[in-house]
Amino acid sequence: MLKGYNLIGQAESAEGDQVLQVFSTVAQETLPENFIVATAEEIDEAVNKATIAFETYKNVSPLRRAVFLETIAEEIMAVGDLLIQRAMLESGLPEGRLTGERGRTTGQLKLFAELLREGSWVEAVIDTALPDRKPLPRADLRKMLVPIGPVAVFGASNFPFAFSTAGGDTASALAAGNPVIVKAHEAHLGTNELMASAVRAAIEKCGMPDGTFSFVIGSGAVTGRQLVKHPGIKAIGFTGSFTAGMSIFKTASNERETPIPVYAEMSSINPVLLLPQKLQNDHEAVAIMLAGSVTLGAGQFCTNPGVLFLMDDEASAALINKLAELLANVPAAPMLNPAVCNNYYKSRQSLASDEAVTTIYYGEDNASAYKGSPALLQVSDAAFISNPALQHEVFGPASLVVVCKTRASMLQALQSLQGQLTGSVIGENKDIENFADCIAALSSKVGRVVYNNIPTGVEVCHAMVHGGPFPATTDARSTSVGTEAIKRFVRPVCLQDCPHDFLPEALKNDNPLGIMRKLNGQYTNEMIEFES
Repeated sequence: MLKGYNLIGQAESAEGDQVLQVFSTVAQETLPENFIVATAEEIDEAVNKATIAFETYKNVSPLRRAVFLETIAEEIMAVGDLLIQRAMLESGLPEGRLTGERGRTTGQLKLFAELLREGSWVEAVIDTALPDRKPLPRADLRKMLVPIGPVAVFGASNFPFAFSTAGGDTASALAAGNPVIVKAHEAHLGTNELMASAVRAAIEKCGMPDGTFSFVIGSGAVTGRQLVKHPGIKAIGFTGSFTAGMSIFKTASNERETPIPVYAEMSSINPVLLLPQKLQNDHEAVAIMLAGSVTLGAGQFCTNPGVLFLMDDEASAALINKLAELLANVPAAPMLNPAVCNNYYKSRQSLASDEAVTTIYYGEDNASAYKGSPALLQVSDAAFISNPALQHEVFGPASLVVVCKTRASMLQALQSLQGQLTGSVIGENKDIENFADCIAALSSKVGRVVYNNIPTGVEVCHAMVHGGPFPATTDARSTSVGTEAIKRFVRPVCLQDCPHDFLPEALKNDNPLGIMRKLNGQYTNEMIEFES
């Protein structure tokens, strides 16, 4: 039974007089539950509780934080099928996709727990004192990463589990030692409440301080702005549209007395470089791979391949024809919510109406049924280079083909790209050798280069980079997926000549945590021994 409350620390709260409801594109109706919009006072209380909790939670041992994250994962699974069924109703996503996403969500919580147990992520660096150095002695200097304070997380519409309430931003911030306040996404408020109940139960079981986790309900323009401007918030995690992300970024940078970092994943068309030898040998298999990726989940992935670069030759023409044929056989699929659906058709129409763009395949408008149909459009390299508007993201099952007259013009088109999350190279080894300059240009624009595959999926692991140059994200130096995501919510601190008894365990001479450290320029997990 959903209650529609805000969670302020461990306390349910519903003081406001405004409500939100969720529209289901599956049921094609507004769901009956009322969710109470948080008041300014409730938001303030959530941040104040988080600020107080931080003083305790930042000192919770890595082992206890690891157990806490694992307990959250266990509690998510304990919610059972109710979680999957509610998310299906609110997001329009199929059961299999959501079951897999739940596994990814619990898996990333457990991965961060493993990271905490191993411990080297704190990047301990020790330069021992050199009292006899001439002409000046060196002090004892020891550095490590420490948590920054309460983090506000904005849930994403297209991943109701993995990028929302208990998703990657929340997991990485909690792992680093920071309390989290989630701004629940308006499109899946029931799912948020169920996920939050799991976090709440884990806090109680593990004895974490009240205020370690909260969530608030409301619109991004009002509730989100209040969160971002609150002086107690020290960083933001966001996944969503370019417009919303930039609004948060500008508010955090310009409208606060103290600016804070915003890690926003916003917009990406994920270019695919289709090279000639590969298309000559196997254009049908490439077309099948592309069609599957373009239409997977109605194209509502941040890694959806939105622009395809290829040479103007017979193999490319065959690829385009086959891809159009395959897309024409894919039925329209439910989209996440009415806003996403309407924006898709509006963006698709805007792209198709450009005088330089040719329509290859254009599925019928199914906006009245809240379903997205595929589209394939084409443009010349010269037109793409001269018109940056052709790079605007069309969030849904559509792609733009850029036909390049020469290798030089392909290089120029790739150099004109804005920042992206991913780029794919589809080619034989000879292609990769012959188009090395084009691949280098592509690599300079993306956070991840994928060879002979389409990056619809994102592996949660240590090496993953899910980020990229602006406007894909606000900070190309970070990732929102994988264990490196923890680095977003920490800062380095150097301790100079600190008495040994007062050093953090990660910096003590005997290395009680057994972690890898950089000692006088060399990596080691050995203890520091001094001559008597």
